[in-house]
Amino acid sequence: MRKALSRNSFTVNPTPWLLPLALVCLLVFVYPIFQIVRLSFTESTLIETSNAFSIKSYASLFRSPDFVSMLAITMIFVGASVVFQVSLGFAVAMFIDSGSDRGLKGTMIVRTAVLAAWALPGVVTGVVWKMMFSEMDSGPLTALVRLLDPDFRPQFLSSPAPALVASIVANIWRGTAYSMILIYAGLKTFPRELHEAAIIDRANALQRLFKVTIPVLAPLLLICVLLVTVQTFNTFDLLRAMTGGGPGKSTEVIALGIYRTIFNDFELGKGAATAMILLTINVAMTWVYFRYIAGTEE
Repeated sequence: MRKALSRNSFTVNPTPWLLPLALVCLLVFVYPIFQIVRLSFTESTLIETSNAFSIKSYASLFRSPDFVSMLAITMIFVGASVVFQVSLGFAVAMFIDSGSDRGLKGTMIVRTAVLAAWALPGVVTGVVWKMMFSEMDSGPLTALVRLLDPDFRPQFLSSPAPALVASIVANIWRGTAYSMILIYAGLKTFPRELHEAAIIDRANALQRLFKVTIPVLAPLLLICVLLVTVQTFNTFDLLRAMTGGGPGKSTEVIALGIYRTIFNDFELGKGAATAMILLTINVAMTWVYFRYIAGTEE
């Protein structure tokens, strides 16, 4: 009887089954975060580790003129990327949904082509766009520009402002598919009777878009904006392969700044302090996301 009861309680109780997952999360997520917090309050380097408590890493970070520049570049990169990713994702989702309803051929091809950009690893995307923006005569965009004006020498990646714009374009190309997936899923569950009622009321296409479709999809669009913002703040692989943060530091976002500080300057404490800034931003965005989700469920 006791053995049967013990076996039954082991089967019903989920705790023993969750312990391995909890251990993995502890080692993979919690312990690294603890180490980052600890190292950010030290003056450790990759050459010499220090266990003495200090806030000099934060002081050095906040006094650095590169820190303000890095934050400004990150905000520009994130802001432009999120606006265009969500807007273009919404437009593509609307076109695909409308085409599917009308039985147009080719909607599957368009959807597959957009998803292909999202499926590519960030490093591959960065290399592809680096080739696209190559300033050599063999570069596709350079060849097109030289065809229109043979005397013009474009500086897509060797000039600060064009390099930042090129990085934003590449990130928009990659991230539009994610927004399209979320919004397209929302359109598939959209109550069609609302559109039919708007048509009966003689509302035109723009009125139906701004007074029916967008208000109904507003909660989903907000979630999309939050998720895309978190992803864009953590962009590293694409920029590392495409520009490496250059020319100079004109495309160095926070994630790239962490990499440079630790592996190029060997300043582990300062790099951990920079990582804490990024962690704080991610935690804040995640808090807003879960607060919003909790509010919609009440």
